[in-house]
Amino acid sequence: MITVQDLGIQFGKQVLFQDVNLKFTSGNCYGVIGANGAGKSTFLKIISGEESPTKGSVTLGKGERLSVLKQNHFEFDDVTVMDTVLMGHTVLWDIMQEKNALYEKPDFSEEDGIRAAELEAQYADMDGWNAETEAAILLSGMKIKEDQHYKLMKDLSGKEKVRVLLAQALFGKPDNLLLDEPTNDLDLETISWLENYLHNFENTVLVVSHDRYFLDSVSTHTVDIDFGKIKIFGGNYSFWYESSQLALRQQKAQNKKAEEKKKELLEFIARFRANVAKSKQTTSRKKMIEKLNIEDIQPSSRKYPGIIFTPERLPGNSVLDVKNLSKSLDGEVLFKDVEFTIEKNDKIVIISKDSRAMTAFFEIINGNMEADTGTYEWGQTITKAYLPLDNSKFFKGEESIVDWLAEFSPEDTSEMFLRNYLGKMLFKGEEIYKKVNVLSGGEKMRCMIARMILQNPNVLILDTPTNHLDLESIQAFNNNLKTFKGNILMSSHDHEFIRTVCNRIIEITPNGMIDKLMNYDDYITDEKIKERRKALYKK
Repeated sequence: MITVQDLGIQFGKQVLFQDVNLKFTSGNCYGVIGANGAGKSTFLKIISGEESPTKGSVTLGKGERLSVLKQNHFEFDDVTVMDTVLMGHTVLWDIMQEKNALYEKPDFSEEDGIRAAELEAQYADMDGWNAETEAAILLSGMKIKEDQHYKLMKDLSGKEKVRVLLAQALFGKPDNLLLDEPTNDLDLETISWLENYLHNFENTVLVVSHDRYFLDSVSTHTVDIDFGKIKIFGGNYSFWYESSQLALRQQKAQNKKAEEKKKELLEFIARFRANVAKSKQTTSRKKMIEKLNIEDIQPSSRKYPGIIFTPERLPGNSVLDVKNLSKSLDGEVLFKDVEFTIEKNDKIVIISKDSRAMTAFFEIINGNMEADTGTYEWGQTITKAYLPLDNSKFFKGEESIVDWLAEFSPEDTSEMFLRNYLGKMLFKGEEIYKKVNVLSGGEKMRCMIARMILQNPNVLILDTPTNHLDLESIQAFNNNLKTFKGNILMSSHDHEFIRTVCNRIIEITPNGMIDKLMNYDDYITDEKIKERRKALYKK
């Protein structure tokens, strides 16, 4: 249990939040949300003790242990993978170190023996003899192979380090667990593993994430940082988002009577309860749905970008024809025998266990990379817009945002015309004169989206489109793609993006491909497809 009393923090004159009084209890998972800069990560750092509040206090239950997902990926470079995980339980690790130091003493005394016996008893009480086994199970869940368990952390890739640090945070079943963006750099299968792990985790969890499906799956409550306050609402992210939008609409409808508003709110709660009850995500931890009430429904101050793709013309019958494509990198086969035709209304997710394969495929069909074998041909009616995984080459100059966007405008390059597009992407006032080489990752993504909108495409090619975007931008992007009139080819680690947008799955592997016209949830649970996938990834 975590108790927050009269908490407040400010930096100079900027107040992030104040007068925060909250209690986070065992058996619940709290999804922490808020606009960029609202203070989500700062709030977690205050709870962990990494930062001090301006006023107020944070206390844990008596004798409880708190574990945090570390953000410094180089902190344990000279430590083995196994020891890095074991260090997640600091009390157990200290006992192990003291115990081992005693046994290594050349002049082991009777006093040392008494102390060693005490440590052995504590070690046994903490199930220390099974510690390495538990750590190995966590590492396997994170897809860290056994032959890597005793390597030094510095010998791992950046993505592998992230997985080890996540295993470290989970190790020893802490009483309180703080996870800041735990799904970053995880593939969909590992995210699913983590979801299942947290479903069965019986203690207190606070998690910050931009992955809405993940938040919906694990959260029993939503912690919203808004208006300089922090409030807890019953329900997951989807309930919070849909209810806040409803409350905002009601706030604007001033002519609607109070009784009508109350009836509408109650009907919304009833519909949401029914949908969750039937959802595949429902778990024993979702008892929160029984406690939803009207007080949980309030408007938000969030601003959502206006992401609206309007095709100049609809695609014709011929969209894209791919024949026998293959690609290797440094002697390693990324994919081969990729062959398919895109039909009208296809919204396709391209998936692979190797993210390099998806990016290489998109680069090939956009003419930026040569395939080893095969051909592809776009239809005559197609106007495509591409959102690449790496957009750094677009932002090396020192021009302003408005001048940068003018380079991609097919018609009007006037500031008034371009300001309209940038305003929809939440660049206001003098912000449009900001130099593009100093933009944040999220600002660059919003610029790239504005560039795509100007092209009026009827085919969107999106390589991991939610990277660097905040929840508001992801939600707006997702909402538009659901109703987009053209074709979509995309890759994504965002389950909700795939689930709600795509109607066709194409998986590319080193030994062939799978092509299914079906929704993503059915694809990943189909037993025959699981067996087929396993065979295709075998070397």
